[in-house]
Amino acid sequence: MTTRFLFSNKYKKIGWLILIPALIAGLSAWLFEFNFDSLLQTKVFAIINEDIFSSSGMFKVIENGVFDELVSIFIILGGILVGFSKERDEDEFIASLRSESLVWATYVNYGVLLLTILFVFGMSFFWVLVFNMFTMLLFFILRFNLLLYRNKKSLAHEE
Repeated sequence: MTTRFLFSNKYKKIGWLILIPALIAGLSAWLFEFNFDSLLQTKVFAIINEDIFSSSGMFKVIENGVFDELVSIFIILGGILVGFSKERDEDEFIASLRSESLVWATYVNYGVLLLTILFVFGMSFFWVLVFNMFTMLLFFILRFNLLLYRNKKSLAHEE
């Protein structure tokens, strides 16, 4: 994996500052069923809007709670900055760990999705699909950072 598509190392800290609060906010809203939409109600442009209780339409301005959209955007932006910012000492070994982690995350993510397609139904399936938007990026970040930690730990024991 070439490093020309990676962000500068300074963006990793910014990414963590965005990702962690967004994950906490999103998980708390989901787990504790908080409804922040009433606080963040605003008019937005919708390319397609199909709601159960209103008429559907295309290319309309609608009133919508934007909490979940903002949290999703922050999770994705923070995750991309964390996952794809260079390490301080970016070398071929770290590039291979990054590549290996990305492939591993892809396999695990789609393995979970295949199991979900086979064994999960109804609204639970919808929720798995919602989480699936983020899991590949999160699996990659977890795996890559775990491999970096293990590598640094084993180097410290060798010295």
